[in-house]
Amino acid sequence: MVQADFEYQPVSAIGSIPRLVTVFGQRQSWRKDTMGDLDAAGCRTDDGGELQELVDGPARSLGDVIVVECLSINPECIGSLVRLNERVPASGASLILATSLATLDEVFSIFDRASPQILVEPSRSELLVAVGRAMPAVPQGRLQEMSERDRTSLLRLSEQVETIARELDRISNLKTKGAEKLSDFKRDFRPASSQPIALASPVNQGAPCGLPDPKYVRQMIAARQARARFFDPELFADPAWDMLLDLTAAHSENARVSVTSLCIAAGVPATTALRWLKQMVESGIFERVADNADRRRAFIELSDQSLDAMARYFQLVVDAPLAKAA
Repeated sequence: MVQADFEYQPVSAIGSIPRLVTVFGQRQSWRKDTMGDLDAAGCRTDDGGELQELVDGPARSLGDVIVVECLSINPECIGSLVRLNERVPASGASLILATSLATLDEVFSIFDRASPQILVEPSRSELLVAVGRAMPAVPQGRLQEMSERDRTSLLRLSEQVETIARELDRISNLKTKGAEKLSDFKRDFRPASSQPIALASPVNQGAPCGLPDPKYVRQMIAARQARARFFDPELFADPAWDMLLDLTAAHSENARVSVTSLCIAAGVPATTALRWLKQMVESGIFERVADNADRRRAFIELSDQSLDAMARYFQLVVDAPLAKAA
């Protein structure tokens, strides 16, 4: 008798009826696979068809959770996403959007109201985790009472669950290809570079808000990234701080930072970076700024309070030691 690897319990809303997940996507095969996984997990599913159905198709009610695949952008796709951005907040549904890194900036700029979970080229297990996260066991009112500390703890827990899901996918792929020995499951550690990292002077060269020289911040970021040459990067993953540093340097350079660029700077998978970015925006640490010249883009900046906090941080860790040494 073959025993299944996983057993799913139905995910139910209040009462005994499983929640309905509506799936829209550009590829029929993707919709079929996604609905099969969700059905196995105990959800009720509804094939919404291609994205154009949201605009051209007959009026229909949306599910409790809406899963959308949008890997490329065209005028019809944009119209459908704009429609979702308008309808989802009014419906009370949760929205999960699977996209690509190439279309991330355009997709992010559209959703200024719906606040979706954005996943970048997710695996099937990562998509299931996202749907599970969209169906919290506690009532919505209780979620709004969570403190920022609780939200951050929940975010880190979700990140750990996603890491496990990615690792299961990786091991599954290795088994499929035929891993021959235990070392096949180990990560490769990078050799040391012969190029030393020299920090520039932290003295501000005209940077605003009392921030240090942006070259110093950039080299500080490079020093943090250098750890990946010797250790598993996940040991030191700190996307919130890496994004803070990147935006601090960009502010002093009078540079604007796109969502894609900030996700790369976070040093973690794009989906994880997006989840942290969303939390930082909702907490008022980051600000979302529309591009007046191109509505298809949005930038991320530090709030005034965050700029002040970063300036005071660098004054504490840079200026004070320099003064002591003098």
